[in-house]
Amino acid sequence: MCCPVDSSAPPSEGQDDLPEIRVLIADDHPVMSRALRTYVDSTPGMRCVGEVREGAGAVESVGRLMPDVVVMDMHMPGVGGIEATWQIRRMSESVAVLAVTTFSTERYVIPALRAGAGGYIVKDAEPEEIIDAIRQVDDGMAPFSPSVAHQLMVSVKNDPSQVTSLLQRYPEMPRLPERELEGLRLLATGCSNAEIAEQMMVSEATVKAYMGRLMQRLGVRDRVQLLIRAVELGVVEPSLE
Repeated sequence: MCCPVDSSAPPSEGQDDLPEIRVLIADDHPVMSRALRTYVDSTPGMRCVGEVREGAGAVESVGRLMPDVVVMDMHMPGVGGIEATWQIRRMSESVAVLAVTTFSTERYVIPALRAGAGGYIVKDAEPEEIIDAIRQVDDGMAPFSPSVAHQLMVSVKNDPSQVTSLLQRYPEMPRLPERELEGLRLLATGCSNAEIAEQMMVSEATVKAYMGRLMQRLGVRDRVQLLIRAVELGVVEPSLE
């Protein structure tokens, strides 16, 4: 069942100046769910609108609570996270799903992305990483933990057929500017926009512009597809260790 939310509590100072991100948490572990809710509710510009313990409840709550982002555990009883993600994304393309789970193996990563998850981050990530991932997936980006980025690249390298359905048409290999390539290689290590900007000594807006141009050049629609395409084309080379 969905836990009620006290909407009468006053917003944090400065929160009124930020567009609110409404977050639904779907996790069958009460301790993890409460921790995620604490992270969200203590962040200006974010609010947890509910908690559910299984996938069917997440699907039902999306229509009723109208969240912007669903933080979805992939392994839950009954309707699991992958099936729930698939149903939610077909109910409303405006609702983003962030997979937050203990599993970073291809058994979960690839099906979650196929189902429509916009990002995939492991549960042992730092709280600020999870909050940043929620912001990114709400903004149409595709955050993933470094271990997930590694697993995804290895999967593409070892068996490209696994991810074919994630990609659109295969374009001609364009010439990629060196600075955009530098940003792409940092993305492949799991770096966030802020981390890429810091290492490249540019603004986050410049990093977003780089990624937007790369997606256009390579004929893909999000950062997950961008990473897959880059491995297919040999632009980034995963470590198979």
